[in-house]
Amino acid sequence: MVIKIRPMTKSDIDDVIEIENLSFSVPWSKESFTMEVTKNKCAHYIVAETDEKIAGYGGFWVVIDEGHITNIAVHPDFRGKGVGSAIVEGLIDLAKKKGITSMTLEVRASNLIAQSLYKKYGFKPVGRRRGYYQDNNEDAIIMWKYDM
Repeated sequence: MVIKIRPMTKSDIDDVIEIENLSFSVPWSKESFTMEVTKNKCAHYIVAETDEKIAGYGGFWVVIDEGHITNIAVHPDFRGKGVGSAIVEGLIDLAKKKGITSMTLEVRASNLIAQSLYKKYGFKPVGRRRGYYQDNNEDAIIMWKYDM
């Protein structure tokens, strides 16, 4: 399977919303993604495409010289096939091009698969946000990658 990483466009948002709704209990709205892609100059989003189908997406905000990953999700049909890795690599590559010196993200304490993926790319757990997730009050693990 060939995975192509490219910038997210407004025309990708319906596919992204489908993945968002399948992946998160408190999904972002279509309006949120539209604002991110069309109006937020600090936001940078990519999609992973396979055979002309959007298999996943990810994005980050630039805050001075840091990249704050906002979300990463893979369509259930494409999980375990390298799409998540391609997205993380794509975000890191894009961040380097933007002059980012470090990246951070929050991940559910129970999401060990995602934590393992991020560790593979040099993210390290450095803290915990208690009750971070609104749907069930679950803690978030704060992870940072400093060696950009």
